[in-house]
Amino acid sequence: MIIPADLEVWNERVRLMVRPKRYAHILRVAVLARDIARSQHLDAERAFAAGLLHDIARDLSFPELLRLAPAECDIDRHHALAVHGRAGRALLERWGYGDLTVLEAVEDHTTGPRGSNPVSAAVYIADVSEPGRGVNEHIRELAFKNLTAALELAICSKVHYLQGRGIDVHPRTLAVYQSLECSKHR
Repeated sequence: MIIPADLEVWNERVRLMVRPKRYAHILRVAVLARDIARSQHLDAERAFAAGLLHDIARDLSFPELLRLAPAECDIDRHHALAVHGRAGRALLERWGYGDLTVLEAVEDHTTGPRGSNPVSAAVYIADVSEPGRGVNEHIRELAFKNLTAALELAICSKVHYLQGRGIDVHPRTLAVYQSLECSKHR
């Protein structure tokens, strides 16, 4: 895979921050986010960058994650996965990364895109449906035709899955869910 020259330094930082298996996932997400963005006539370069950076903090220790991104709710206090997006954004900002569209996509890839950042939507969908996961192929295929419908399906599926098992839904995810049409049919 060819990494754009302007991202080589960031690519190397990511590669050094995560385990090899996670790095392989990151590269698949970056490529898929770029491809989804291209298919929807969005900013493919930013989608690739956000995909490349989305899990930069994923392999940090839980105390380090909470230091970078203090808990906003009980879920954050008990689940490292819930804060690694916000921690990744904080880490990137400390290192001088300044593209707000990309930073927002990194932050929101764990809980769902807030607002109308289509790059965030492309990265969120790419993360939950990249081929290495072996799930959500239907969401991935839909994203190439209708990004909004794919995002709605991804968020609604996540919320229904968690609620069906009695697992608390992160407040940020719940807010995204409540803004979607699928929540109105329950």
